[in-house]
This record gives sequence, structure tokens and C-alpha cells, in this order.
Amino acid sequence: MSPVPARRDAVTELTARERATAVLDEGTFRELIDPFDLLTSPHLPLQGITAQSDDGAVVARGHIDGVPAVVLAIDGDFQGGGIGEINGAKIAGALELALVDAEAGRPIRPVLMLETGGIRLQEANLGLLAVAEIHAAIAALRRHVPVVGVITGKIGCYGGLGIAAGLCSDLIMTTEGRLALNGPEVVEQEAGVAELDASDRAAVWRYSGGRQRVDTGLADVLVADDTAVLRDAVQAVFRRGTKPDASCRSAQVELFAARLAAIDPDGVLDPAALPGLWSSVGSPGEERSA
Repeated sequence: MSPVPARRDAVTELTARERATAVLDEGTFRELIDPFDLLTSPHLPLQGITAQSDDGAVVARGHIDGVPAVVLAIDGDFQGGGIGEINGAKIAGALELALVDAEAGRPIRPVLMLETGGIRLQEANLGLLAVAEIHAAIAALRRHVPVVGVITGKIGCYGGLGIAAGLCSDLIMTTEGRLALNGPEVVEQEAGVAELDASDRAAVWRYSGGRQRVDTGLADVLVADDTAVLRDAVQAVFRRGTKPDASCRSAQVELFAARLAAIDPDGVLDPAALPGLWSSVGSPGEERSA
């Protein structure tokens, strides 16, 4: 009789705090601005929505491979991981403090665990401002230390934080993870079911799932839905060290513009054919904008 395989410790089944704990060295997790600080959104109760005492964002300090680190984990179970004033400020503020330390010669290893539908509509303008601050902090910080984005699944990563994922120097995804600017429901609402049936889960994963995003160069590392595997992947990025800013996706404007130009907008593109089509145009790092 074959032995019973060990139970997999799936990342997608963890809470935001558990995910943050999973990538940090054992016993080093320490939360900043935790739920007992009662820093809640002042806007949601005015609209009849119960606030959450951490506003859906976990800021954790600890170590990765013995080096100081900060992990920012979005709670997709609260308001779909939407970004508002408070949770956005927690994330942006932590990245900005990490930048101060990096510029002072005290680099901290930053990890963003992105499970979000985008901007919280109830705090739209405030969420937009927070996301802009997050973008600016990532772009500045990645010049000093790898900024690692992680998308595991459940909610996916959409909207303004989908742009943040593209700004990360390294992006790790599980097969269950999804990444896009617009979520499937938004695509169906705006372009119709002929463009995308949001209930067709297989179709959603074919165009925005982790495997497709890695195959097309929009993410860097595909990992199994397992905490130990994810932890190893995060550690491997930091062991490699900082890569040139020009090699980050957001610096390769000419390459991705050429790849988009190779797509016929009047045709129907098979997602499985896209990696081959794009690889024929060029590989990341071959063409970069100034």
C-alpha cells in the first residue's frame, strides 16, 4: 500500500496574518498597528458598513533569512481586499519607512501579499491617493532592495494594486492566483458576456491565472499553493539581491509596446498562443526604455 501523502499547508487557506507569518522566519512575527489599536475607517460606518479594527491590512515586522523584513498582507475577506484611506496609509507608510531605512544603509526586506479587488468604492478618491503613494514608494524602494509581490489566490489582484504588482521588482504567483487591471465581472459588465463570461472560471484563469502571467513575463515565479514552497521562493529572491531598475517590467516600455502591437485587436486570441507570440517579439531585458 502506498503511503498517505503529507497534508499540504495551502497558502490560499490562510488568513492575512497567517500568510504574513508564513513567509517570516519562525517566531519573528510582530504586528504593527494591530487590531487592538482600533485604527478603523471613519468612512464606512457613515455608509452603514461595519468597520474592521485593522481596516483589512496587516503590517508585520520580523526577519527573512535572519535579515529584518516587513510584510504587508491585505485581507481579502474584508471588503474584497479593497484599498481605502486607513489600510492604504498603513501600506504606503510602511513602504516609505522602509525606504528611509534603505537610504540610511539599513535595508529591510519588503514583501507585499496582494489579495485585493482594487480601490474601495466607498472611499474612492482617498483610496486612489493611497494607491498612488504605494506606487511611488515601490518604485523608489526597489532601487535599494528587491520589492517582492506575492499573489496566491482567493481574491486575486486587480485595479490599482494590479499596477503595484507590475511595479514590484519580483512577482511570485501560485497557479490559483490571478492578476489583471480589471476583474472578470468588470470586463463582462463593460464589454459583455461575449468578451468574457465571468462565471467561466476556466476562462478567467486561462487569461489571468498565475501560470499564464508567468508564461507571458508579467510575473516571475510560479509556485505551488504551499507555505514552505512560497517561503523558499521569497528567500531565493532576496538571496539573489537587487536587480537593475532597468530590468523591471515598468522600465521596459518599448518591449511591451511592441508585444501589444503584435496582437490583432480585431481577432480572437487564444490565451495559450500568447506566450509564443510574445516570445517571438523579444524577451524581457532585450528592449528597455530610458
